[in-house]
Amino acid sequence: MKQLLAFFIPLGLSSSLVTISHVIINSTLARSTDPETIIASYSIGLSMLGIIERPAILLRQTCSALVRDKISFRAMSGLSGYMILAMFVCGLILSYTSVGEWIFLYGFGVKQELLQRILDVYRILMFVAVFSAIRCLYHGIIISNMRTKWLTIGMLVRLAVMYGLSVYYIQADRVDSGVVGAIIFLAGMIVEALVSYLEGRKVAKSLPEKLQDHPVERKSHIFQFYRPLLLSSLLVILVGPFINAMLGKTSNFELAVASFAIAASLTQLVNSFFSYMHMIVINFYKKDPSFVLRFAILFGTIPAILIGLLGYTPAGPWFMSQIMGVNERLMHESLYALRIFMLLSFIYPWVDFCNGVVLMRGQTKIMLFSMSANIAVTLVTLIACIMTVPHWNGMVGSLAQSLGLAAELGVLLTVLRLTAKSEARNMTSVS
Repeated sequence: MKQLLAFFIPLGLSSSLVTISHVIINSTLARSTDPETIIASYSIGLSMLGIIERPAILLRQTCSALVRDKISFRAMSGLSGYMILAMFVCGLILSYTSVGEWIFLYGFGVKQELLQRILDVYRILMFVAVFSAIRCLYHGIIISNMRTKWLTIGMLVRLAVMYGLSVYYIQADRVDSGVVGAIIFLAGMIVEALVSYLEGRKVAKSLPEKLQDHPVERKSHIFQFYRPLLLSSLLVILVGPFINAMLGKTSNFELAVASFAIAASLTQLVNSFFSYMHMIVINFYKKDPSFVLRFAILFGTIPAILIGLLGYTPAGPWFMSQIMGVNERLMHESLYALRIFMLLSFIYPWVDFCNGVVLMRGQTKIMLFSMSANIAVTLVTLIACIMTVPHWNGMVGSLAQSLGLAAELGVLLTVLRLTAKSEARNMTSVS
C-alpha cells in the first residue's frame, strides 16, 4: 500500500491540479460583464482543442507502456514529432480557413454573432496542443520510471503562472473576452511542458541503450499499439462537441453551455485525482492483481461521495459563488447539472481501471468497441432529451455524458470477461 500510494498520490495531485487550472479560468471569465457569452465562447473553443489535442494526451499512456530503453524512446519521439506536426497543421486550417467557420457554425451549431469570438479563442488554444504533446511524451517516461513527483511539481509551477495571470486580468479589469482564458491556459501549458522536458531528458539519458528482450525498436512497433488507441479516442472526443452542439437546441443556449461547463469542470476536479487508476494497473497489476483491485475498491467510491457533497450541501453553492464568482442564476443551473454527474463520478474510476487492464494486455482494439458504445448512447440520450425536456438546459449534457460512460463500462466488463474465459479455456486445453 505504501508503494502504491507513493506512486499514485503524486499522479492524482497533478491531475487534480490540471482541473484546478480550468476552474481558475472559468472563475476568471465568470467575473466579466457578460459571463454566459464569454464562458460559452471559451468552452466551445476548448471543445475543439479537445479533439485536436487528444493524440497528444495518448502519448503519455503509450510512452509509459512501451518505452524501456533509448532505442524505444527514439522511436516514440519520432512518432510524437509526426503527431505534433499534424496537430499544428489542423489548427492552422481550423483557425484561418472557411473549414473552421463551417465546423463551428454547422458542426457545433453556434450563432453567427459568437463565431468570431470563438475563432479568436481557438487561434491561441491551437498552440496549447503543441506544448501538451511535449509534456505528455516526457510524462510517460517519468511515470514508467516511478518519478511521479515531477508531475506534481510541474503542475504547481503551471498553477502559479496561471493564477498570477488571472489576478492581473481581474485587477486590471481586462476580462472582456474568452481570449483571456486562452492566454492563461497557454502560458500555464508552456511552463509545465518546460518542467517535464527538463526532468524527462534526464530520465531518458539514464536508460540503457537496448534492453534485452524488449521488442519495441521502430516507430511501426509504437504505431501498432497507438493506432487503435487513437481511433477509439477520436470517437469519444466527439462527445464534447456533440453535447455543445445539442445544447444549442435547448431553451437557453448560453445558459446551458455555461452551466454545463461549470458543472463539468467541478466534476473533473473531483474525478481527476482518480484519473490515473490505469497507471496503477499498468505498473502493478501483474505483481499483485488482488491487491490492486482492493486499492481500486477503496478509492473508487470517493468521487461520487464528493460530488454528492457539492451537489446537495451548502458546500457547492458556497464554492461556486465565493470561489468561482458565479452569479445566482448560473449557480442554480450548474447545481442541477452537477447532481446528475454523481452517476458519472461513480462509474469513472472503474472505466479507468478496465482501460488499464486493456492497455496492460496490449488489447487496445477493445477500446474501439467500448468508446463506440459511449458515443452512441450519448447521442441517443441527447436527441431524446432535446425532443422531450429542452428546458433542462445543462442537465441534458450531464445526463448524456453519464449514460454514455455507463455504456462504455458495460462493454469493457463484458469483453474483458469473455477474453478472460477464453484464456482460461486455452490454458486448460494446453494443460
